[in-house]
Amino acid sequence: MESDGRSARFWPSTGLLERAVVSSSQYETYGPGHPAHPDHPYPEPYAYGSPDTYGYPDTYLPAYAHASWPSDAATLPRQAVPLAPTADMPSPADPSTDPSADPFAGPSVPGGRAEARRAARRRRTAERPDVRKLLPQALVVAFLAGGTSAFVADDKAVELTVDGRPRTLHTFADDVGELLADEGVRVGAHDVVSPTPGTALDSGEEVAVRYGRPVRLTLDGQRSTVWTTARTVEEALREFGVRAEGAYLSVPRGRPIGRAGLALDVRTERAVTVMADGRARTIRTNAATAGETVEEAGITLRGQDALSVPAGSFPRDGQTVTVMRITGTKEVREESIAFEVRRTPDPGLFRGTEVVERAGEPGLRRVTYALRTVNGVRQKPRRLRDEVVREPRTQVVKVGTKPLPMSVRGADHLNWQGLAHCESGGRPAAVDPSGTYGGLYQFDTRTWQSLGGSGRPQEASAAEQTFRAKRLYVRRGASPWPHCGSRLQG
Repeated sequence: MESDGRSARFWPSTGLLERAVVSSSQYETYGPGHPAHPDHPYPEPYAYGSPDTYGYPDTYLPAYAHASWPSDAATLPRQAVPLAPTADMPSPADPSTDPSADPFAGPSVPGGRAEARRAARRRRTAERPDVRKLLPQALVVAFLAGGTSAFVADDKAVELTVDGRPRTLHTFADDVGELLADEGVRVGAHDVVSPTPGTALDSGEEVAVRYGRPVRLTLDGQRSTVWTTARTVEEALREFGVRAEGAYLSVPRGRPIGRAGLALDVRTERAVTVMADGRARTIRTNAATAGETVEEAGITLRGQDALSVPAGSFPRDGQTVTVMRITGTKEVREESIAFEVRRTPDPGLFRGTEVVERAGEPGLRRVTYALRTVNGVRQKPRRLRDEVVREPRTQVVKVGTKPLPMSVRGADHLNWQGLAHCESGGRPAAVDPSGTYGGLYQFDTRTWQSLGGSGRPQEASAAEQTFRAKRLYVRRGASPWPHCGSRLQG
């Protein structure tokens, strides 16, 4: 046995040489005409290569025919393949034409019988088994047998199920993750592997991979995206904990869920109470809207009838929906529009005096109201629209700015406060029950205006009323106040 893992054996009965190359698991066989054969008549001095067991270099070994070994050393075959001599080496003598020719002796050389005897001794020596030569060959067989045992021990039979498709295979992987990598099975964050990827593998292990699938779920009006390893809609509903009995499903329960996922709309069965016409009806429904729920309860909406919740809203479990029976009419009303008052300063009038130059006139508006009754109860009128029939006319008032004189000769020394207290209780805006007299001194309108006053006396300031009363006293004395005039003197 050499360092490169090769051994050789010569078989005299066939004239062939077998060489086992352990490193490549092959036999290489040579015939008598090959330079590596022990009986070659012209051994050549090779320039490179290490000698083999028989003293010949192994340089030519890969160049000649050989037979491959299988992996199991216990069944290694041996096949001898004689090689025809090449053109650059001499051919052995042919016994059919030369009876004295020996196929192992090579061509005739000088020496006669002595040389023949030496050749016979060489043949007997070659036929004798050599323990030193057989030992390396036995070691090779033992090495291969041990390697085969280890090979068989590392091989594991496992069952791999990928997304529901099982298959049995043999593997040398040490753990689940290595097995998946060897089989090209890629898993993501939403996939489930059982047992976990770090679990050690034993023969007979069952490994399951379930791929995650996105489901765009709308459950009772609430939208979300959830991941599942379920392969059908029914399995996914169980995984989500959704009660499917009596529920509406947008797709059949048995529909498969592909790797790309699907959109699923689920409306579970709910208990909803409908109040209408003084009666309550509780039904179980998977309707999508409150309007559909009212229809399922056998209630018909007419005219202006409405619901207590938006008709398109989602009905919740335990919710009460009230039907409002509405009747309504329209009513047109005429309303007055107040006029504006515009005041302009007038230096010809005493301060505190206002004179209406142009009387204002209110406008007229026509308003349309909606009158409704809900379940027999009249509601507050609702204003629908309005239009102006007549625009209001602005009132123009002149406002005096002239300073008011406080003194009237012949009347300043009198007790005007006492007179005012007797006539009106000292109130400038006082008016008698008949509406004829007004102010501190109870002027009638005609007398007031004859004294230079404007409007009505009770609308003027107290100072102006006293000034006008003094002027009246100068004209007529105390006669305009027959009951209280005496107060002027005291």
